[in-house]
Amino acid sequence: MDTSVEAASAEKVTEGRERILTELRKVIVGQDEVVEQVLIALFTGGHCLITGVPGLAKTLLIKTLADILDLDFKRIQFTPDLMPSDITGTEILDEEQGTRRLRFVKGPIFAQIILADEINRTPPKTQAALLEAMQEFHVTASGRTYPLDMPFFVLATQNPIELEGTYPLPEAQLDRFMFNVVINYLSEDDEVTVVTQTTGGDRSLPLRVLNGADILQFQDLARQVVIAEEIARYTVRLVSASRPRPVQQGGLDFVDKYVKWGAGLRGSQAIVRGAKARALMHGRYHVSLKDVQALAKPILRHRIMTNFYAESERINSDTIIDQLIDTVPVPKSGM
Repeated sequence: MDTSVEAASAEKVTEGRERILTELRKVIVGQDEVVEQVLIALFTGGHCLITGVPGLAKTLLIKTLADILDLDFKRIQFTPDLMPSDITGTEILDEEQGTRRLRFVKGPIFAQIILADEINRTPPKTQAALLEAMQEFHVTASGRTYPLDMPFFVLATQNPIELEGTYPLPEAQLDRFMFNVVINYLSEDDEVTVVTQTTGGDRSLPLRVLNGADILQFQDLARQVVIAEEIARYTVRLVSASRPRPVQQGGLDFVDKYVKWGAGLRGSQAIVRGAKARALMHGRYHVSLKDVQALAKPILRHRIMTNFYAESERINSDTIIDQLIDTVPVPKSGM
């Protein structure tokens, strides 16, 4: 692709990002890093798990994003009694012109943006109903396969502090999420702005600015962004270093001490995909080291399982990732 086309592609994606941000900021205050991570997942065809305590606008963020994009949106409230068929759909006996036949009634999974609200409140059997859809982009019921409309984007929320009545997501389910986005409390200035805006009478509504064809085009453009071999090799080494093995075999001592299970190949793929989209969103047609390092935490934190020793010393996966970034040698021309 020649330079002029690259510049036009980057400008198109950058403009789309700015249009989305303009509308989001009418409702969402602060959380710029969170918003960027969600948009990167959208522009790469990935899925997001959003973790945060109650009252930090997790659901509002997703609902507002759905309002901005001209896509079919469905919200699924996960509860302990939710069944897989409540998500995927079920067959009903239909009588037409004296003939009885089974007819498949599609569930809420047949939308383009899915809000899986409080996903960890439903048993693993029901959580697994999302697996095929998230990975294969179709649903199989009674031996028949039903394709999902593209783009297909799952945003799931979970509350990390209420453990009673919850079911932790299995590792296989977690790995299907490209990002584990953590939402923290706002700064004092941002919180004052939110309180002022939400208690007044004048509230502007976001406009729809992009459609499904735009998103699919952005995803295609992101895949074409160039990544140098040394940056790709650094990414693989960074992810590989998260896997525990003895120092004599090339492992890192702090990883071998604190990590039970490291990130797999899907982690490397997700970082490269995300880094390409991030570069394009910032007007570049090549991946830099900063793109990779900026996405290491949200992409790897749910793929690195710490052990008892880490928990006893209050070391979490984010701490491990910080140490990995400080330890793994960087390519000289990576910046």
